[in-house]
Amino acid sequence: MAMRRTLLLVVTAAVVLPASACVTDKDVEKLQDVFTATGTRPDTMPVMNNRELPFRYPSALYAQKVQGNVTLRIFIDTAGRVHPESTLVVEPSGYPALDSAAIRGSQELTFIPAKKRDAPIAVSVLYPVYFRHPEAAPLPGDTILQRYSKPVPPK
Repeated sequence: MAMRRTLLLVVTAAVVLPASACVTDKDVEKLQDVFTATGTRPDTMPVMNNRELPFRYPSALYAQKVQGNVTLRIFIDTAGRVHPESTLVVEPSGYPALDSAAIRGSQELTFIPAKKRDAPIAVSVLYPVYFRHPEAAPLPGDTILQRYSKPVPPK
């Protein structure tokens, strides 16, 4: 149970990879870090189906303009569904509420599954989630701030 609590540290909803974040070479390497049950790399990586990112900023942290990055390990099955019981926080943001928001949002992600020899395969991937407040200063390491989408404010 203590491990489960530790894993519930997640991201905030402002910026995820295709959203409004800086993508570094390290981020690209993380995304390419794919493991399957057989230990082989798929021929085709999974492709996200979601039109909008499902991550929601916790209201209190949004009001305080708190920002952070969370890296999740998500398991994507052969149908492209994320299995929430297999989702882990591998790099916490330092804000448990952001980490929890990332985990909750990851449950709504859907993908075109990875493929090996034209057959869908299950994979585990590292998935970075970036929470950025539109009025906050860039975090150290944010070198390019392209705004592909606006953050989703708390409800």
